[in-house]
Amino acid sequence: MKPTLLGVILSGIMWAQQQPAADAPAALLPNADLLKLADRSGQLVESTSLAIPDLGRASQPLHNAMEQARINLRSRANHVGYTYALLTSLKAYSSLLDAVQKPFPMPAEATTQLSELKTAADRLEIHFRALLDNAEMRLRHPDRDNLKRYEEANQRLSGPAANRVVFFGDSITDFWRLNEYFGDAPYVNRGISGQVTSEMLGRFKADVLDLKPKAVLILAGTNDLARGTAISTITGNYTMMAELAKAHGIQVIFASVLPVSDYHKNVNPDWERSRLRTPANINALNDWLKRYCATNGLTYLDYFTAMKDVTGMLRAEVADDGLHPNAAGYRIMAPLAKAAIDKVAAGAKSQPDKKKSRLFSR
Repeated sequence: MKPTLLGVILSGIMWAQQQPAADAPAALLPNADLLKLADRSGQLVESTSLAIPDLGRASQPLHNAMEQARINLRSRANHVGYTYALLTSLKAYSSLLDAVQKPFPMPAEATTQLSELKTAADRLEIHFRALLDNAEMRLRHPDRDNLKRYEEANQRLSGPAANRVVFFGDSITDFWRLNEYFGDAPYVNRGISGQVTSEMLGRFKADVLDLKPKAVLILAGTNDLARGTAISTITGNYTMMAELAKAHGIQVIFASVLPVSDYHKNVNPDWERSRLRTPANINALNDWLKRYCATNGLTYLDYFTAMKDVTGMLRAEVADDGLHPNAAGYRIMAPLAKAAIDKVAAGAKSQPDKKKSRLFSR
């Protein structure tokens, strides 16, 4: 029976617990270094299999598996399952090396390459172990959703404010210095860098509901897409946040996911953003948000159209890394956010008081 990815990860975690503890920050490879190691391993497997005649045909399935693992890692670097697939292929190749007859004497270059391949496999194993350690620590962390981040700030807010709006989201919200763009408006920033919608849902009560705002502006989803989370899961989390807000009389503004671009990947290979956040997935999520808002009477805030270029990518001048808006980007977003908030406020004022309507109807 073919093992599931979950089974692979869980068995890997059990294996890692039996190994000596690794210093995760030092053990983890940067994405660019990981991809270089993966590509070099593939080159070494190819060249050594040519140097050992009996190895070429026998190792062909491993060549294919390694190539697929490298392709997958280029789309999602530091993915536990993809890293495990590459590591197990390298280990299987080493076992095959031990089993086949080698030429005597071995070519000096092949001997050097085999030694380099062993070093690469050992380094990849350390990296994989660190990935598992990080994943386990994240799952077991007592404050997984980072509720403590704004705990004191929330306590300092004195009851409901007449026009309080919570900006709720991930790093794009977290990095936004609202006072520089909205002056003294009672807007509260509750963004946390790196969070996905499930973590935001976990802190929705503390960082939104308990603050009793008039409205919440939610900008989320890009990190979910980068992690490969199913769109149905993301939309489920959106829906739960909207329903919770509605139950507490809070108006909801759903902002579109911003486009991304690869224009700055020459500065940093990790800034090839469209590998993890594909335009197709961004468009699919934004289409759902637009439909959901229209169907449920919520406000849809379209940052996407204002921030994209003619190719549909994030305009090069509004983000220095292809993902996070710079000052020029926030200057585009700010009036759009203000217009959406004003629209919600105007809509709320135009709604009749239901209690008075019932009273006068008697």
